[in-house]
Amino acid sequence: MSFSGIIVAAGSGSRAGGDKQWRALGGKPVLRWSAEALLNAGADELVVVVAPGAEDRAAETLAGLSKWRTVAGGAVRAESVSAGLAALTCGPEQPVLIHDAARPLLDRAVIDRLIAALDHADGALPALPVADSLRRGADGLMAGVVERDGLWRAQTPQAFRRDTIETAYAAWTETEAPTDEASVVQRHGGRVALVEGDPRLMKLTYPEDFAMAEALLSQQTRYQTRIGSGYDVHRWGPGGSVWLCGIEVPHDQTLIGHSDADAGLHALTDALLGAIAEGDIGDHFPPTDPKWKGASSDLFLLHAAQLVAAHGGRIVNVDVTLICERPKVKPHRQAMRERIAGLLALPLDAVSVKATTSEGLGFTGRGEGLAAQAVATVETPVSA
Repeated sequence: MSFSGIIVAAGSGSRAGGDKQWRALGGKPVLRWSAEALLNAGADELVVVVAPGAEDRAAETLAGLSKWRTVAGGAVRAESVSAGLAALTCGPEQPVLIHDAARPLLDRAVIDRLIAALDHADGALPALPVADSLRRGADGLMAGVVERDGLWRAQTPQAFRRDTIETAYAAWTETEAPTDEASVVQRHGGRVALVEGDPRLMKLTYPEDFAMAEALLSQQTRYQTRIGSGYDVHRWGPGGSVWLCGIEVPHDQTLIGHSDADAGLHALTDALLGAIAEGDIGDHFPPTDPKWKGASSDLFLLHAAQLVAAHGGRIVNVDVTLICERPKVKPHRQAMRERIAGLLALPLDAVSVKATTSEGLGFTGRGEGLAAQAVATVETPVSA
């Protein structure tokens, strides 16, 4: 059966450290996991509800996927879901799955169970029985026991036919905001089925939840190691400083190029693109395009890193070698490493920057230009 999907990704995620829907998990953004799961399961359309102004970020995160579009959400969840429903193009009888971006490990079996449940219910949600004993507390002390019989942990996505959930929301007159869509439908008199959930469909709420999710992924995903190399040169020209590996270094010359001519970041960008077979820097940022005149090479490197994430990959380490007689690189090497580590979200010990001369030989030895070489190691999932 065909269905439509809505992913709610407009929250701030403050308890997880902020912007959790955009953070990397298993080599790709959290939001992309949910989008791929719904689209791969056969969603006819997918509406991604994001905070106002986050549309470009969603476009980068979901690059290469089809059948999706964004809509701006509201201040509370109910407003965001209503915006997502209004953006759908499906008919009134179409099943709609409403999912939290913060639950990335969605399995096809859960989706199938939800849609099947709509044959005999007005709505459906995945749930797990509460296994732990429950206690009520006050002022740091146990204040009572809560019986766990009949208690369930609700998950998403939650499934409804479009007209059912829209009618229920239109009839909601309570002063408080609903906690989820199932409560809206039930309050309107609808029958909501509980289907078998999935322990892996955990919600990423706190920073430690990411470590748990990474551990789960590492057990079910096989990775292959890929290595990419990059090389770049620029000639010297008049100037008072030079950009190298993201750091402005005082010098009596500058490197000439269409952008900021940061040969170190250009070589590293090519190394990342090479590791995932995505062409070279000129394919993505043509020097004939005036848009990139004087552009910071940070943008190029971030773009390559985002493409790695879009492939489901993760950067393991990078190594850059600058080849020049002058300026002296060693005094700035630590700052360069820290800058690259920050751009790529890598630990400092995964970033190497070195420099060497060519002993007076060749164009670098004659002081005509500077060269840079880079190597990047990337891990990408092995296709089933």
